[in-house]
Amino acid sequence: MNREYFRWYSPRLHRDMELLVFGHAGAKVLMFPTRDGRFWEYEQLGIVGSLGEKLSAGHLQLYCIDGLANESFYGAHRHPADRIRRHAALEDYVLNEVLPLMAQKNAHDCTIVQGCSLGAYQAASLVFRHPHLFRKLVAFSGRYDLTLKVESFDDLFSGYYDDTIYFHTPTHFLPQLSCDWRLDRLKQVDIVLTIGNEDPFLDNNRHLSQVLTDKGVGHQLHFWDGRAHRAGAWRRMAPLYI
Repeated sequence: MNREYFRWYSPRLHRDMELLVFGHAGAKVLMFPTRDGRFWEYEQLGIVGSLGEKLSAGHLQLYCIDGLANESFYGAHRHPADRIRRHAALEDYVLNEVLPLMAQKNAHDCTIVQGCSLGAYQAASLVFRHPHLFRKLVAFSGRYDLTLKVESFDDLFSGYYDDTIYFHTPTHFLPQLSCDWRLDRLKQVDIVLTIGNEDPFLDNNRHLSQVLTDKGVGHQLHFWDGRAHRAGAWRRMAPLYI
């Protein structure tokens, strides 16, 4: 299996950024890690291995990036406004540095965005805000409203709220979305959400599903038995949905 490592200084993030590429051809998959994960996480968790047949056959090519959670949502040393601005800068890096690299390396017309846990939120936020750039969203065990307190998961903005948080919270801005151009493109995206039926974010996934239904946006919401917020479940999900 082809495996490539890239590192460069990002002028948008003012730091070096790293990523791994797996596979040689096929649909391009941009992969966001979990809260504590790095760009090598999905290789270590066996998720890359679970996609080995598709990678070897040239059906998929994975681009595994850093999510910078400790510099954004979990950067307790930062003001909440700075946390969401740091996430917005990461999004800018993805749009203007990572996607051009993907286009340069692979001319395939399908780009998929995938993530697990916090990475699922980051993947969904990116696709819902820029649906014209992507063909598919695959989100495992996501929380799509980071202001919610669920079990041991806190409001990641400590009660602070502003327009940037609003426009980066899918279950907040999507109900008010009235732009026909953006809605039409969102309806063309293949959206796959998965959640365990005992997972802490179950209700939030159901809420997002209802929001999408109300907007006429087709999607799949798959329920897994038990608490599926873990690597073993994600390894089984990946070949089924990506």
